[in-house]
Amino acid sequence: MKAVIQRVKEASVEVGGETLAEIGKGLVVFLGVEKGDSLKDAEFLSGKVVKLRCFEDESGKMNLSAKDIDGELLVVSEFTLCADLLRGRRPGFEPAAPPQEAEKLYRDFITLLEARGIKAKEGRFKEYMTVRIANDGPVTFILDSRQRP
Repeated sequence: MKAVIQRVKEASVEVGGETLAEIGKGLVVFLGVEKGDSLKDAEFLSGKVVKLRCFEDESGKMNLSAKDIDGELLVVSEFTLCADLLRGRRPGFEPAAPPQEAEKLYRDFITLLEARGIKAKEGRFKEYMTVRIANDGPVTFILDSRQRP
């Protein structure tokens, strides 16, 4: 399971011109689910996202989490994070989990965030979306559950 996390001033997601969700200060999490991922991967990543200290404290140090600042989260499914880019010039999506499996883990991830005290808004799984982001910093992190200790 892979996540690209961006600290934002605001963000929104639309499908077909309809705004599905919007947030103020917080994090946008692009989530990719790979074959072989499990609930343990969702637990690991959700725990990291909730506790990630990427917001400045009064001293200007990245010392506060989204939860600490009462920030919002927007989670967007993005299977392209699972692309194999090493062969040829066209991305291969063989590493991505099948849609039914991926959607279940995507939903589990959101449920786990909320169980940890963060309200997560979301895009629409398996849809073409327009995501608007006012990246704050810019501050962007990449997490891969397969690289966990």
